[in-house]
Formats: sequence, C-alpha cells, structure tokens
Amino acid sequence: MGKKEAFARIKINKLLEEAGWRFFDDKNGQANISLETNTKMKENHIDNLGENFEKTKNGFVDFLLNDDRGFPICVLEAKKEDLHSLVGKEQARRYAKSLNVRFVILSNGNLHYFWDLEKGSPVIITKFPTLESLGTFKKYKPSPETLINEVVEDNYIAITEMPTYMKDPDWLADGEIRDDFNKRNNLRFLRKYQIKAVKSIQETVKEGKDRFLFEMATGTGKTLTSAAVIKLFLKTGNASRVLFLVDRIELENQAKEDFYTYLKNNYVTVVYKENKDDWKKADIVVTTIQSLMFNNKYKNLFSPTDFDLVISDEAHRSLGGNSRAVFEYFVGYKLGLTATPKDYLKNIKEINDRDPREIERRQLMDTYTTFGCKSGDPTFRYSLVDGVKEGYLINPIVVDARTEITTKLLSDKGYSVMGIDDEGNNIEKLFSHKDFEKKFFSEETNAIFCKTFMENALRDPISGEIGKTIIFCVSQNHATKVTQILNEFADKIYPNKYNSDFAVQVTSVISEAQQYTKNFKHNGLLGTSTFIEGYKTSKARICVTVGMMTTGYDCQDLLNICLLRPIFSPSDFVQIKGRGTRTYTYYYKDVHREELKKNKERFKLFDFFGNCEYFEDKYDYDEVIELPKEITGKLKSEPTTYDKGSFENFSPDPLIMLHETQVGYEGMKIDRKLYEKFEDEMKNDDFVRRNYEEKNYEAIEDYIKTEIFEKPNEYLNLQKLQKALNLDRRLTLREVIAKIFGDITEFKSKDQLLEEEFQKFISIYKPENNIVSMKNLFKAYITDGDIRNKIDNKRFRDFVVNPKISLDEIKELNVKENNNAEPWIKVIPNYIKDYVKINTFLI
Repeated sequence: MGKKEAFARIKINKLLEEAGWRFFDDKNGQANISLETNTKMKENHIDNLGENFEKTKNGFVDFLLNDDRGFPICVLEAKKEDLHSLVGKEQARRYAKSLNVRFVILSNGNLHYFWDLEKGSPVIITKFPTLESLGTFKKYKPSPETLINEVVEDNYIAITEMPTYMKDPDWLADGEIRDDFNKRNNLRFLRKYQIKAVKSIQETVKEGKDRFLFEMATGTGKTLTSAAVIKLFLKTGNASRVLFLVDRIELENQAKEDFYTYLKNNYVTVVYKENKDDWKKADIVVTTIQSLMFNNKYKNLFSPTDFDLVISDEAHRSLGGNSRAVFEYFVGYKLGLTATPKDYLKNIKEINDRDPREIERRQLMDTYTTFGCKSGDPTFRYSLVDGVKEGYLINPIVVDARTEITTKLLSDKGYSVMGIDDEGNNIEKLFSHKDFEKKFFSEETNAIFCKTFMENALRDPISGEIGKTIIFCVSQNHATKVTQILNEFADKIYPNKYNSDFAVQVTSVISEAQQYTKNFKHNGLLGTSTFIEGYKTSKARICVTVGMMTTGYDCQDLLNICLLRPIFSPSDFVQIKGRGTRTYTYYYKDVHREELKKNKERFKLFDFFGNCEYFEDKYDYDEVIELPKEITGKLKSEPTTYDKGSFENFSPDPLIMLHETQVGYEGMKIDRKLYEKFEDEMKNDDFVRRNYEEKNYEAIEDYIKTEIFEKPNEYLNLQKLQKALNLDRRLTLREVIAKIFGDITEFKSKDQLLEEEFQKFISIYKPENNIVSMKNLFKAYITDGDIRNKIDNKRFRDFVVNPKISLDEIKELNVKENNNAEPWIKVIPNYIKDYVKINTFLI
C-alpha cells in the first residue's frame, strides 16, 4: 500500500458523507447510518473499528443505511483494504435478506460494488448512491418477463388502437395515402426493421444480457426506434427514468422535440439544465455527454441508481475514450446507437498510432466492447445498403472535383513552392491537402470550388433555384471566405433575389447559429423563397459550416453536400454523407389550388479533396466533373488589413536598467487582483454572457483569445491567471468560464483531478486487484516524465528505489487480469496516452 493512501474506514466514511449519509444528528437531519451492535458510537466519532477495521472480527463491519423513517434500506459490507470487496458477498446477502433489505454495497475503500438483490450480480460503482436515489430505485420493480412478452407492432408509438378504416387492406396498400394521413395527423408508425430492432432487445434480455447496440444507417430513424425502446422499458416497469445522451448541444432540443412528438401522451421529457431539479419529475432526461463530463458533473449531480436505462446516441463518438466513465457510472440497462459500421475499415491492414484511422478503429472497438459485442456483431444492424434496397434511403451522386492545385496537394509529393531562405539560397517548400486553409491559402482555389458547385448543383424541383445545401469548410475563417464568394456569385447570377442571403455562415462564432440550423430545417432561414410566392422553402439556400450539422441533423430536403476540406475520420465521413440520404416529397399548392408534388430521388456529394477515394479502394462514381483550368470573371476579395492602433518601431531602444527579484509561489497581490478584475469584466461582457447562455463555449474562448488576451497594458493570458490563482497545475480557459458563471465553485488541485481521472479508468476497466498499486502507477506516470520514460522503455529495475512506486508494485502490475490482452503495466500508460491530457497536470 502506498504511504499516502488513507485507510479503508476513512475512505468509506468520506464516501458516505459525500452521498449525504449521516453518522450523527446535525443541521441536515437525523443520523441515518447505524452499525453492528458490538460497535460503540461516541459523539462525533466511532470506537472499536480502528483506521482499517483491524479491530473487527475477520475485518468486516456492517453499516446499515436507513430511510427517513429509520427503516433499513441498504446494507454496506465494509472490510480491510487487503481483502477483496466481494469476499463478504454471501454474508451481506444473508444479512440483507434477514432484514428484508433489497440493496447491498460491498467496499474495501478502494473498490465498491452495488448489488440489487432482485435484479442480478454486483456491479462496480465509483460513488455511493444517495438516500433519495435509493428511495426512487426501491419503487422500481424490474420484470424481464414482462419486457420480453410485451407486444410491439407498427402502431406501438402512434396510437394505442388503430381505427377500423386504418386496418382496411386497400388503405394499408396505398402507401402514399397512408403516409400523407400519418404526416397530417402527426403519427409515427414503426417500419418493419424498426420493429425488428425493438424485438432484438427482447431476445437479448431473454438471454440474460443488459447491454445492446444498434448499428443503423443515418436517416433510418434511430430516435424513433429509441422512443419505442424507451416506451418498452417504461411501460413494462423495467425502467422508471431514462437518460438519453447526445454529443452536441444542438441535438439536445431536437431529441426533446422528437420524444415529445412520439411520447407526449405518456411520458415527460426534459433537457437537463444546471441548478434545476426538473429532471427528478421527468421520465426522460436529455443532455450532452460533454456537459456531464465537465468537472465530473455526472458524479456531483446524480447517483448511480438515478437512471434505469441509459441510451447513447452516436455511441462511437460520445463514448470515445474516458467518456465511457459516464456510461459505466449508472447501474441500469445500456443501449448504444451508431451509424458507423465496424467493417467500414475492413480494407485497412497496417496502420500506425499516428494514423487517424487507428484512433477511429479504437473508438469503434471500444464501442463494441462497451456493449458486449466483442465479436463485432451488434444487437441489431440495418445498413445504408438495406435502406436503399427497401426504398427508405437514397445513395449520393458523387462529384469528384479537383483543381490543378488540389490535385498536386493530394499527390504523394504534395504542392511545391520555391522560395529563398535567410541566406539567399533557393529552397523548396512542400504542402499537402492537410495544409489547405491552415498553412496554404489560395483565393483562386476557393473561387473555383464555388463556381464549380454553382454550375453543377442540383436544383429545387419546385422553384428551380439551387437546392438546399450544406458546405463543410476547414475553419471559421475559411467558412467566412466561402460564404462571401457564394453570395457574390448569387448577386451576379440572380440580381436582387437574395441580397447576400443566399449563403449563411453557421459556425460556433456566429450568434444564434443553433437557431439558424433549426430555421434551415423548417424552411424559414432568412425568410422563404423569393422565386415562387407561397412556396415553403428557405430563402437562404446554403449553410456554410465547419463542425456543426454533422451528426443527428435531420434536414430531409437537402439536395447537395459539399466537402471543401479533407476528412480523416471514417465516422465523420459517414455522418456527413448521411445528411443527404433521407427521402422527401416536395409539395406546393399554387394560387389555383392545384397541387404539385416531386419526390427527392437523388442528392449530390461534391468532393473536392478525394475523400471518397481515401475511404474506399474502388468507387463507382456516377458523375465526375472536369474543372476548367482558368476562372472567368475574377471575384473581388477583401484586402489583408492590420488591427487599428498597431505600430512597428524601427528606432533603437537600449536597456538602461536590470534588477532581478524572485517572486514567491504565492504570487504577487497585483496578480490576484488581476484575476478578480478579469472575472468582473467577463461577467459584464454582453458577448460573453449571451454566448454562455447559448452554451457556445467555443465562441467565448475564441473571443477571449483574440479580443482580451495579450492586449497592451496588462498583456493578460492563461499563465498569469494561473499564477494569480496559485494553482499547482495548468489552467484551462473552459474552467475559467465555468468558474465565472458559477458552473464550478472552485478550481480543483492537481491531486483532485488525478483522483477523478483514476476513477474514470476504474469504472471503464473494472479491475479487481492491486487497486492501490494501479493508482500509484497512474498518478506517477502522468506527473513524472522520468517515470514515463522508464515505463515506456521497460526499465523496471530502476524502480528498486523510487519514492512514488516500488519494484514490487511494478511486478504486481506486470501480469494480465480480467481477460485483458495486455498487463496493466501496458494498459494504464496506453489509456493515459489516448485519453488523459497530461499537460493539464503540469505547471
């Protein structure tokens, strides 16, 4: 055991107190913990236990956790650190049953299990449940048989009983009439494959499993299918509350609106907001994984038993890395949704750790492992090919377009530029496609991209104007340039039709960007069409973005998707391409009340950076455009300008004084005052406050970096703020923003953050032995570069004398456990390299 480790009793007492349990009466209420009869209780302390339960028989002690009426609700079986947490399992079961208690906690201070005696086996937890959570969980009476036997048909979501006329074979056979009726009455019927998905869960539960993975192509209705699954669990009593995790802020309200549409007659859905208890009254809680991860909010706000079913949308992304800790924290059923098939990487044979495809592979394999699908077969699969075959999805027309420059950028050699170095020698500088709009800038190339798109884009089948489009750019600045070029083209081609409303930048720095995405979806972005009066389609035809609108964005009438950037993640490529695969019927009723309907039969995917070629060895391109080598009608561009007030000095400025003073670790008073002043200014800054309310943290960070930091007088930066706050590790701008607006009450120390990171690791890998040694290695590897070097180079003998971790502990961890492919001495460093930001723990 490490010298700095607290004993088991101290750790268990602290965990109980953190969860709101009380040994003694205090201002919060009466004591609700009682101990075995041979343990003496004295005011404000406990006798006859010792620091590590060394004075108790066999090292065991029973804590009884009681409800508000004094009745036992949970048995806590505690033991010494050198005993496994599960050693007292059967003893605890007997004791709990003798008291008619349903719940058991097993702990040795380092590893903790929660056991619902009515449900299954003990599961690892990283925080003790609260009394309130256990009280709610006690009312939850799972019945797998009820879930398995529930009848699920196509009207499971729409209505309880279909009217007689809807059962008529002629009515059912006329798909257009039926679909029109459903749409007008806001009804949603499950498709055959969606019913199969729900039934696959029933079959899996029958096998005794509690984890499920749906692999469904974009556009096949994962949210509707999820609604059916949620209803299945809530209706049959196998869940009392559901947590639905998304990976983007803009998807929170979209998911809420969808669940409200599908389940409003039976269940309450809320989006979780800080400092509100409305989630306690809800059946379905929607929130982002990032929100719960920040500052370990999921542990601070929820108990492990608060949700009985947890669903992760875009699981391959939202549960990547240590985000899985959130998922593993809760003890209920788990469902993952993904649109990215594992076999998408089937042709990749040799990849190194620096290749982005290796990261993708790890994410996908982590996803399959998390949901008990190590074989690579999900609980249910419905692919893009399946959807296209059955008429639910549309494949793209791929437009592979390359300019002279991009062709060279994409070549093995790259694009060559000759220059002269400081010594007057001729030098060659090479750029690749990764450098576009980052190191290599070309207005001419951007113009030809836009011109090619304008000349070849699919048109709206009703109005004839360019169809609704999403364009994906490299950066915010790139998006700004492209938006301007497109609007200039539109002014020339369609005079007085758009007035710079043709293309709109929709990125995180744009105020109300999230609302723009909704307006675009509902055909009201910057008004409606000026081509045909009364036709419901957006006046703005193009949204130019970077990372928004990639996953989960449902805009069915999209006709064009344009890639003005290279993409390196297969899942990103699949998601972006999937924005256009949905079917749609364009509808218009003219002044004479005559109806016009046109079905969306295709969409175009403009690819200017060979992304399709990158991801697929062979691809049958439906359309390839040969680009002109020259552009006619050169477009104007904004000249490069310098910030006002800048000054370049050419006069000598000799040093006339040099005096050194060592400032102590506590910093100077002026530094501390500097932070207070900065905090006040940010609280009163309209831009910062407005974007904080919209959860647009990226825009706030960009604003502070460009408009606040490194300005004359104070030359403020993160390092100065860190020094002013006397922190023993690096500060992040996201933390500063959270502290200013009360999301967090304090900046955590290095050791607090290390403990939190280790708990995430524990919840994901669930080790059973050598926890203390693992923690010592985990902390030492992160904080000590010399130890990292020794571990990475397998210089284990150097640990014969080491104050942080001993050779004996190294030996303990150099063995395989839990069916791991590798020993902990390798697993821990790899985990840290992949998922822990080591720089955060440095000064």
